[in-house]
Amino acid sequence: QVQLVESGGGSVQTGGSLRLSCVASGYTDKSGCMGWFRQAPGKEREGVGVLARNGGIPTYADPVKGRLTVSQDSTKSALDLGMSNLEPEDTAVYYCAARRFGLICGRDVDSYNYWGQGAQVTVSS
Repeated sequence: QVQLVESGGGSVQTGGSLRLSCVASGYTDKSGCMGWFRQAPGKEREGVGVLARNGGIPTYADPVKGRLTVSQDSTKSALDLGMSNLEPEDTAVYYCAARRFGLICGRDVDSYNYWGQGAQVTVSS
């Protein structure tokens, strides 16, 4: 029922910036969770930053705190990932994800059941 349409990604030098966007449709209310995840080659998918659609504060993985920022628009149907001071270790495929239920929005991959197709982010030194 929920559909995620993702855009953005690209290649930048170390220290550069990118912005990823995700538009969600199919929600009938403003509940649930949305977030950004990433998966590097040969690595497990991991949570980057997530928030509750009803206005909960975002939570972030330690390596991205202060550099990557999750935000949503006033309709609660779009989620952006602002990326600055990028490092080669940030190179990965980035995915938008959502879940319908729950007040507590964690970064565990298995709890999210709607996913975008992914966007490649490459950071070169």
